[in-house]
Amino acid sequence: MTGTSESTARGAAGLPADGTPGTASAAAELIARSNRLGADPRNTNYAGGNTSAKGTGTDPVTGQPVELLWVKGSGGDLGTLRPANLAVLRLDRMRALVDVYPGVEREDEMVAAFDFCLHGKGGAAPSIDTAMHGLVDAAHVDHLHPDSGIAIATSADGERLTREIFGDTVAWVPWRRPGFQLGLDIAEIKARNPQAIGCILGGHGITAWGDTSDEAEGRSLRIIAEAEAYVAARTAELAARGQHPFGPVVPGREALPEAERRTRAAALAPVIRGLAGRDKPQVGHFTDSGVVLDFVARQNAPSLAELGTSCPDHFLRTKVKPLMVDLPADAPLDDVVARLRELHAAYREDYAGYYERNATPESPAMRGADPAIVLVPGVGMFSFGKDKQTARVAGEFYVNAINVMRGAEAISTYAPIDEAEKFRIEYWSLEEAKLARMPKPKPLATRVALVTGAGSGIGRAIAERLAAEGACVVIADLNLEGAEAVAAELGGPDVAVAVRADVTSEDDVRGLVEATVLAFGGVDLVVNNAGLSISKPLLETTTKDWDLQHDVMARGSFLVAREAARAMIAQDLGGDIVYIASKNSLFAGPNNIAYSATKADQAHQVRLLAAELGGHRIRVNGVNPDGVVRGSGIFAGGWGAQRAATYGVPESELGAYYAQRTLLKREVLPEHVAAAVFVLTGPDLVQTTGLHVPVDSGVAAAFLR
Repeated sequence: MTGTSESTARGAAGLPADGTPGTASAAAELIARSNRLGADPRNTNYAGGNTSAKGTGTDPVTGQPVELLWVKGSGGDLGTLRPANLAVLRLDRMRALVDVYPGVEREDEMVAAFDFCLHGKGGAAPSIDTAMHGLVDAAHVDHLHPDSGIAIATSADGERLTREIFGDTVAWVPWRRPGFQLGLDIAEIKARNPQAIGCILGGHGITAWGDTSDEAEGRSLRIIAEAEAYVAARTAELAARGQHPFGPVVPGREALPEAERRTRAAALAPVIRGLAGRDKPQVGHFTDSGVVLDFVARQNAPSLAELGTSCPDHFLRTKVKPLMVDLPADAPLDDVVARLRELHAAYREDYAGYYERNATPESPAMRGADPAIVLVPGVGMFSFGKDKQTARVAGEFYVNAINVMRGAEAISTYAPIDEAEKFRIEYWSLEEAKLARMPKPKPLATRVALVTGAGSGIGRAIAERLAAEGACVVIADLNLEGAEAVAAELGGPDVAVAVRADVTSEDDVRGLVEATVLAFGGVDLVVNNAGLSISKPLLETTTKDWDLQHDVMARGSFLVAREAARAMIAQDLGGDIVYIASKNSLFAGPNNIAYSATKADQAHQVRLLAAELGGHRIRVNGVNPDGVVRGSGIFAGGWGAQRAATYGVPESELGAYYAQRTLLKREVLPEHVAAAVFVLTGPDLVQTTGLHVPVDSGVAAAFLR
C-alpha cells in the first residue's frame, strides 16, 4: 500500500500515519518481528500462528494515554503482515472480560465480546487466539506452529519430553481447543513459572513471550532451535542403527523415475480431481517432493496417515486424514484408477461416520466427504481446495504434518488429538461463521481454463477475462516469452501458468494438457484460439500456405480438443470447448481461400464435437469474430496490410473500414470476443451447445441460417 491507503491502514491499526516510531512503536516492532518469523517456514506455516505487542496509545475521544494490544487479526499471514492486518484492542476492557467469563462451556461467547474492546475502528477482526495474547502478562507474545515444536506437542509423552529438552524454561500446556480458557491457562502457567520463556501447547504448537520484541523473538527462535536439535539428534541415532522413524521402505512403493512419475501423475490427476470434487468442484495441486515420496514409500505410512493430523491449522486445510492408495507404484494404471474409486467410496463412508459419531443437534451440516489430500506411492501427493492457493497450501500443510509425524516418531510415538476434538474445531460455530463471511465465489471459480494463442491479441484478452472471472488459466503460445509475460501479469502460478506449445504437434499438445493437469489438477474449459492468416488470391495461394493454415487452425484445434476431452472425460465433471472461428466460416470473400476454408473446418468441428461429447456433459460452442484489428496478433503480423490492400484502404484505417460495413457501425475489439467466451462458459448458458455466436457488429452476409 502507498499514499492515502497506507496512511489510513496505519491509522486504523493505531500506528503513526507516517510510520515513524512514536507512541505506537511497539506495533511497528511487531510488524517487523512478524515478517521475520513468518519468512522462515521452519518457524510457522503459511497463515499460521499469531503475534502481539502491548504498548501505549491515545484515546481518540479523551486524548488520554491508554494501554493497547496489537495482535495479528483473523486470517492474516505473519510473513506478509501489514498494519491493516492487525486488530487493536483496549487492554483494560479486554482484561475486564475475565470478570464476566461464563466458563469454558460458553467460552465462544467471548469472541463477540472482543468487538466491545476495540480501540478506534479496531483494525482487523480479532482472532480466536486474541485472549492468549491479551491475558498473558508480557509485552510481546509469539504463538507459532513450527514442525519441530508440534513434534513434541504431538508425542505420546510430550510433557516428559518438554522437561527433558528444556528443563524448567519451557512449560507444558495440556491440549485445549484455542479460545478464552486456553488464554487463561497459559497466563496462569506463566505466572506460576516466572523463569519460563514460553510453553509447548499439547497437540498444537508453541508460545513464547518477552519484555521486548527482540526478547520474544529470540525466545521463540531458541525454543524452535532446541526442539530441532533434539529431534535431529534422535533421528541420527535411529539412522546409526539402520532405522527410520517411518520404518523401512516397502519394496514396490519406491519413487518412480521422474519422467515416468510425472506422466503417471498427469494421467491420474483428472481422475483424482473428479473424485475430490464429488461434493463441490475443486482446484488441484501436485507435488512429488522428496519428503512426500519418502513418506508414502515407508512401512508405517498407512497407519500414520490413518491417525490424521493434529495441529488445527493443519487439519482445517487437509481434513482429518488423507486418502492413501494401497497399490505398488508400478501397478497397471487401470488397476490404480479402479482402486481409487473403491477407496474414495470407502473414504466418503468413513467421513460420514466420523460426522455422525461426533455431530450434535447444533452442529453445522456436513460440508463434504471428499478427501483434500490423496497420496499415491511412487508418484506423490494431490491436494485440493477452492482455488489454487488453497490447494497448494493444503499440500504444504500436509508436508508440515509429515515432518511432525517423523519428528514425533523419532523421539516418541505420534499421538495426535482425538477425533472428537478435531470435529469440535472442524465444525466449530466460529469456523462456520468465518466461512459464512467469505466473499461469494466468482462465476468461474474452481474452473481450469486452457487458452491457445494466449500470448497476445484475442487470446490474451480471453485469458484476462477468464482469470478476472475466477478461473485458473494456462497461457499456451508458440512464443513462450509472451506467454510468460501474460501469466505474470495475471498473478503468477496461483492464477496462471505459461506453456510453450506448437498446436500442430501431437507431442506438444499432449505435453500441454499434461502441464495443465499437473498445474491445476485437470481442465474444464478449452479455447481453441491459436491462428494465423495469409491473404492471397486463389492463383497465388501455394500448398504451403494452405497446409500451414490448416495445420495450425484445423489440425491444431482437433488435437487440442481431443487431448483435452480425454482429461475432461476422466474427470467426469463436464466441461466447455470453445472455438474462435470467424465470420469467414460463413461469408465468401475474395483472396482468402485457405483461411476461410480452415475457419469453415473449425466451425463444423464445433457441431461434430457438440454431438459427440454431449453425453459427457461437455459443451462445444464457437465464436465468429470479424474485423478485430486493434490488439490482434494476426493483423499485426501482415494480415492487416494484406486485407487493407484487398479493400483499397490505408492499413491504419482498416478497423474503421470494417466497422462501417457493419450494421452497428462499431469496431470489434479483442475484449468483445473475450466477453462472448465468458458468456458461453459462464453460469447462464449451461444448456447451450453447438452454437456459434457472431461478434462482428452485424455482418448480414454472415448471419447464421
